[in-house]
Amino acid sequence: MKLKIDPESGTPLYAQIMAQVEFLVASGRLKPGDAMPPIRALAEQLLINPNTVARAYRELETAGVIHSRVGSGTVVAEGVSPLARRERLRLLTEQVDTLLAKAAQLNFSVDEVQELMGKRAQELRRPGKEKDA
Repeated sequence: MKLKIDPESGTPLYAQIMAQVEFLVASGRLKPGDAMPPIRALAEQLLINPNTVARAYRELETAGVIHSRVGSGTVVAEGVSPLARRERLRLLTEQVDTLLAKAAQLNFSVDEVQELMGKRAQELRRPGKEKDA
């Protein structure tokens, strides 16, 4: 499981982790019973404090997305079905907001962002094509 965080996004790091895990579950890339990385391992991968990952995991467990098993780690909770449209839309809206904020910081217009998204969507649909802009 590869997660990416952006310390300059303005979104707390634990919330970025939560959003990405929720997205992976919603998209079906993480399924019930799939193992989550240990807290320390994920913290080392992301180069952040383990307490930040622990907070994200606690919040995800409270939300019923993951389940901690003493002695056997943390897994995606059983019975977690793909998220309802409203929740998926909320997750996507957060990502769009982040993209638009970053674009504004880099002095790109909404039209330029939409054009880039269209080009990238076409590239991603072509099998075997290079996926870099």
